[in-house]
Amino acid sequence: MRPTFWLFLSVFLLCTTHQAEAKIFRAGFGQQNITPARPMPMWGYGARHDALSSGVRDPLFAKAVVIEAGTTRLAIVALDLGRAPAGDSMQRIREAIKADYNIEHILVCGSHTHHGPVIELRDREGQGKGKFDDAVEYASNLEAKIVQAVGTAVESLKDAKIAWGASNVAMNRNRHSKLEPKPIDSELGVIRLDTLDNQPLAILVNYAAHATMLDSKDLRYSADWPGQMTQAAEKLCGAPCLFLQGAAGDLSASTDDSTRTLETFGEKMGQEVASIFKNLKPEVPARPSIKAKRTVFDFATRLPLREPLTQIAFRQAFFPELVTATIAQEAIDDQLHPETTTILLNRQLALVAASGEFFSQHSNSLKQRSRTEETFFIGYCNGHHMYFPTIEGAAEGGYGADPAVSWVQLGAGETMINQALIDLFTFQGAFLWSP
Repeated sequence: MRPTFWLFLSVFLLCTTHQAEAKIFRAGFGQQNITPARPMPMWGYGARHDALSSGVRDPLFAKAVVIEAGTTRLAIVALDLGRAPAGDSMQRIREAIKADYNIEHILVCGSHTHHGPVIELRDREGQGKGKFDDAVEYASNLEAKIVQAVGTAVESLKDAKIAWGASNVAMNRNRHSKLEPKPIDSELGVIRLDTLDNQPLAILVNYAAHATMLDSKDLRYSADWPGQMTQAAEKLCGAPCLFLQGAAGDLSASTDDSTRTLETFGEKMGQEVASIFKNLKPEVPARPSIKAKRTVFDFATRLPLREPLTQIAFRQAFFPELVTATIAQEAIDDQLHPETTTILLNRQLALVAASGEFFSQHSNSLKQRSRTEETFFIGYCNGHHMYFPTIEGAAEGGYGADPAVSWVQLGAGETMINQALIDLFTFQGAFLWSP
């Protein structure tokens, strides 16, 4: 009787869910300029310490796409910053968009440019207050600008069509591994959103390569190669472009004689995006839906982050206020709490986002095992918990794999990828027959 009961219940739930699905599929775009107006410490290179920025090379933006599928809304925000906001900021952002726009799910994604401002400083003694007040104010205002960009996207929601595609583009390299063949994820993913009258509404681009083409001694704000790429793609495709950084923990940009400068590399990437974009044929989804799950993990740290000697070492490598603020926000109860957000859109497209610098083999494993029509991995999203090497990568050691920048316990990345797979299979009904 027990198997019969579960079979009956599962069929009933399937039928009920199908009948209740709304056929709505809409999308909208909004953006805010987030270029700092004043000098402040820059994010990304420890050797700069607390040196202040010296101008603007190119502007920084927060770009938002809101997708409404059925009765659920998803916001995707691309930031021309080194990382996504920390947990306290993300909580306030989530509360604001839920209250103001009825948005339950959000991905806030940093491009990982090393030429943006620090956003970790807070209005507390020893964490920026009194010394870096401009940076403290910027971090606070950033939350409001992200919410405003989302709000603009909501206000511009239109009935929409969607398509996606991907192609391998050999413009990145593994900078970490000494083993051959070196792991790499060179998939360039593109999501195209159009209005019903075939006007391009927005482009979302997913690729994995550190945004570190500019010299660390250049103290001007810049979106680095992703900024150049989005500009080129927008001109070629006629729609705003959002960049979603991938599993770039061990991947850098790979250049040749024709792509050595920021501009030429970005232009070439923009052309690759346009090539995929123009071959996509957006359609109205037959069964629009958004299934999503956010999971926060509790992991031990590889270093005693709250110990005075550890903090002294980090303060010498970076600067005291940044270290104090970061550890206060991230190393809660002597643990790290990274997170994944797993999205299944229209039962076909998977987006898996994680709050750190994941090695490329994590992304490869996810894509090989996910069993969806397409899967894109997004790093540096909804927080930043440093590097997540694979177990094999940690065994090799080196930058990105050693405890100095990989704070989380070994195997944490694999645990998070496995949870994302469980989420995706659950969304697809793979476990429906298991009581």
